[in-house]
Amino acid sequence: MQEQELDEWQILLIQKRGELEDCQKHNHLQSCMPCPQFLDCELRDSYIKAVYDSMSKGEGGGFEF
Repeated sequence: MQEQELDEWQILLIQKRGELEDCQKHNHLQSCMPCPQFLDCELRDSYIKAVYDSMSKGEGGGFEF
């Protein structure tokens, strides 16, 4: 298996995912959905931004799923 270097966007994504998972564990949740702050959560918003940035490498723009 060939090792792959992580770029800055992937590193940030891993960090944000860890923060989100820590929050879920702290609040005894398996998902953000049951959380009362689901739609207004800055931590979740920063994770979502990190996902998009890792996909676009910070170039912005839209995605078609």
